[in-house]
Amino acid sequence: MNSNALKWGLLIGTLPIFIALNVMFGSITIPFADILSILLGQDSTSLAFETIIWNSRIPRILTAILCGAAISISGLQMQVLFRNPLAGPYILGISSGASLGISLLIMGASFFSITSFVYTSWTLAIASTLGALLVLFIVFVISLKVKDIMTVLIVGIMLGSFTTALIGVMQYFSSADQLKTFIIWTMGSLDAVNYEEISVITLVVTIGILIGVFNIKALNLLLLGEGYAKSMGLNLSKSRLWIILSTGMLAGGITAFCGPIGFIGIVVPHLCRIWFKTANSKVLFPASILMGINFMLLSDFIAHVPNSDIVLPINSVTAILGVPIIFWMVLGQKKISNSI
Repeated sequence: MNSNALKWGLLIGTLPIFIALNVMFGSITIPFADILSILLGQDSTSLAFETIIWNSRIPRILTAILCGAAISISGLQMQVLFRNPLAGPYILGISSGASLGISLLIMGASFFSITSFVYTSWTLAIASTLGALLVLFIVFVISLKVKDIMTVLIVGIMLGSFTTALIGVMQYFSSADQLKTFIIWTMGSLDAVNYEEISVITLVVTIGILIGVFNIKALNLLLLGEGYAKSMGLNLSKSRLWIILSTGMLAGGITAFCGPIGFIGIVVPHLCRIWFKTANSKVLFPASILMGINFMLLSDFIAHVPNSDIVLPINSVTAILGVPIIFWMVLGQKKISNSI
């Protein structure tokens, strides 16, 4: 069997396994027979099982699927655009920009002495996306003038610190309820997302990924250098704007409802490059989607400690899984900077 076919088979085959684990296990373990009955619309032994599956675990699984795909693709596009192996929504400050948009929505009313802001699923998505796009645009403009990738990385970290400082000022002026709402949001969670919000996320992520699909040719040309891309007829300014728009929608849309989730956007594209031994975005794009979904489902399974009421912040779990992988790539793959 072709080795790549086996790899694709593993990526696809693990999806139903992780989905089944997330449906079965949590604070309450649900027997597989009951799960089948409930999913097939048949009578189950417990009404509580039906409520847990349809109102908690299925929405959480759908959110994890959307989240894993979106963050991985946003990371892939940024790594190519900035030619920076450490680029990712979290590291470059884009998640912080999305957090700034959310903080303005949650706490800005008190800070600006306004009666209230309209707080809906759509305003969450819009505020987060605009915040992410703002930071991404600033980092991108600076990257055009500063060619050193480490300098661009430092600029992203500084922007993240600056937006965090602005958020801190707003927290000082916010009410206790607003502060509590925002702090809980920053921990990251897939549990609080309902079906209405999932529909909003689905629309935003679908549009972002579709734009990303049309960016694949541009991403491959940018890998060979801007001079070559121009000689092949690529409109650099237009292509960059589309990549920025796609990345901002994907990172911002997810951050709005799930909180800032780190490391997946950096780790997954690199794992795909190493596993498939290619930098071709035609391969990495679908591979990153599948691996990102698997990574997110695994993280969420770990976050919900089986047979326990403990629910860990999803951001902590992705960091615990992601950081060792980054160390392994840096130490084991000596030429990580040459993979882009």
